[in-house]
Amino acid sequence: MKDQASKTFQQAYNIQIGVDAQAQIIVAAKVVQAGVDQQQLVPVLREVKRNLGRMPVQASADAGYYSRAAITHEAVREVDLHVPPNQPKPIKGKEHTTLPTAATLQERMWHKLASKAGREVFSRRKVIVEPVFAQIKHVRGFRQFLLRGLAQVEAEWLLVCMTHNLLKAFRAQKSPQRA
Repeated sequence: MKDQASKTFQQAYNIQIGVDAQAQIIVAAKVVQAGVDQQQLVPVLREVKRNLGRMPVQASADAGYYSRAAITHEAVREVDLHVPPNQPKPIKGKEHTTLPTAATLQERMWHKLASKAGREVFSRRKVIVEPVFAQIKHVRGFRQFLLRGLAQVEAEWLLVCMTHNLLKAFRAQKSPQRA
């Protein structure tokens, strides 16, 4: 990736995961060398479909994943996406309780996220995917790749994700079942 400050190239990787909302199991994992996430939403959702046999019913992601191309892509048309636009939210006084007929794609997404159902879906993102990253980075101490080269780094990342899933399954089996 190109370091924008020094204008030099660094060997760096951008990890991507798709996480199941109920069990916090990683259902899709990828490594890319793109510095931004805007082009990663569709590939991650396609990976979910490849691994599970279907697209998720709903998906949420942070603003870094928002792009017109991703939100309107044919492959994710059946997915109820909750991705905030990476443009500023409309000013409080200008928010509409009803969506104007000529609303832009960003306005429609902000309107969807401002609804009670949209707020509920998007707020769950921080208790679905963020704890998985915290477990991997902070609890297990995985902060950098030991291998070099995209193929080797992807293999290492998949191994880290697999061990995360195994630990989740093991702990779920050992913990007493809640009624």
